[in-house]
Amino acid sequence: MHPQLSLLDLATVGRNQPVSEALADTVTLAQRADELGAFERLWFAEHHNMGRIASAATSVLIAHVAARTERIRVGSGGVMLPNHSPLVIAEQFGTLAELHPGRIDLGLGRAPGTDGQTMRALRTDPRAAESFPQDVRELQGYLADESLVEGIHAYPGRGTRVPLYILGSSLFGAQLAAAYGLPYAFASHFAPDALEQAVRVYRERFTPSEQLAEPHVIAAANVIAADDSATAHDARQRVLRARVRMLAGRVGGGDIDDAMVDSLMDTAIGAQARHMLTHTIAGDAAEVAAGLRDFASLADADELILTNPAPELDLRIRTLEILAGLREDAS
Repeated sequence: MHPQLSLLDLATVGRNQPVSEALADTVTLAQRADELGAFERLWFAEHHNMGRIASAATSVLIAHVAARTERIRVGSGGVMLPNHSPLVIAEQFGTLAELHPGRIDLGLGRAPGTDGQTMRALRTDPRAAESFPQDVRELQGYLADESLVEGIHAYPGRGTRVPLYILGSSLFGAQLAAAYGLPYAFASHFAPDALEQAVRVYRERFTPSEQLAEPHVIAAANVIAADDSATAHDARQRVLRARVRMLAGRVGGGDIDDAMVDSLMDTAIGAQARHMLTHTIAGDAAEVAAGLRDFASLADADELILTNPAPELDLRIRTLEILAGLREDAS
């Protein structure tokens, strides 16, 4: 059985690129993915105070993209629930579900998606993550027919039963998803270490639920596909350099020029960037097909959710087209 293919988009903003242009690129990619018909879902991730990521207002972006596509499921990968009240998220995604029936997903993460100072700006209690399991249950109740909070209902939201997904990069999320009988998505595109152990724990401990009868594993990887191997591997190197630039910017602040990136490639920052990109598949169609097979086997995955990090829009579009062709060949 071949795993489903899905997409994860951070609405990445290129160096010196206007945010409006980056968001327009996101729509262009979503529409092409929708036209190709090879992808199950398209998710956007909540991050804050990061100049290269334009998906902070995740539900707003989902609404914008869902209104401009026709078939593909659109959702969050994920909403960082400690930053929000479950009722507000139920209302937002209930509204989306009423506007786009059968096309909305709600992936949930326990991390804040940012640093401590930004958490305070978000008015997030640092202890909010401790109540994540209870908040997931409360959110489930709002989206079903029976609220767990007496007298409080989500309008819109009630009865929509928007499907929930637990996101994670550790055993905590795997255990919670298994206990609640929910699909589990592992963030191996940047946090590769616990992938195999977390998936094993999830499958061993899974308990069926109203939403899901059998375990469903989604594993994330980065993919750059091109018509020739050299183009793809050159793009991969530039993605690595961009990751080094991002990590160095977090440490020292300010713009990191190319010479500084060169000097950092063989340092601890360069090693960290390479490790984050462990599950990155780059190459021509044959190389990507082999890489996807190997990764799906390693992750024991029912579905692969792929980021598309190539710097240029035309190469990201070509990546989608090559992936769609591989899907057609497999079927």
